[in-house]
Amino acid sequence: MPGKRTLRVRRVYEPPEKADGVRVLADRLWPRGLSKEDAAVDEWPKELTPSTELRKWYHADTTRFTAFQERYEAELEGAEQSGAVDRLLELAQDRTITLVTAVKDIDHSHVPTLLAVLERARPGR
Repeated sequence: MPGKRTLRVRRVYEPPEKADGVRVLADRLWPRGLSKEDAAVDEWPKELTPSTELRKWYHADTTRFTAFQERYEAELEGAEQSGAVDRLLELAQDRTITLVTAVKDIDHSHVPTLLAVLERARPGR
């Protein structure tokens, strides 16, 4: 019987915990002022992050959050992106995945959309 897989989200600046399992940096840019050792990131799949164009478009006017989410989810349906989703889920089979991010306002970032896509892709749901 397969083990339970858990998806978590934490800020990358928080010290790593054993319960983090596979730590995945969910940002396109490396977090400022943080060494790779301190970040303790296992995976950094940049193809799972919003494109530079989409990120800049959203940051120019953050009132477009709903449209941003829709556009980002459409990006995640691309071949490279969906392959990265599959790779991440396969890598984390029966383990916890912790998405780590440098964003301050996680609720209004790309992270909830990515988390929703990962949740829907999980087998047995």
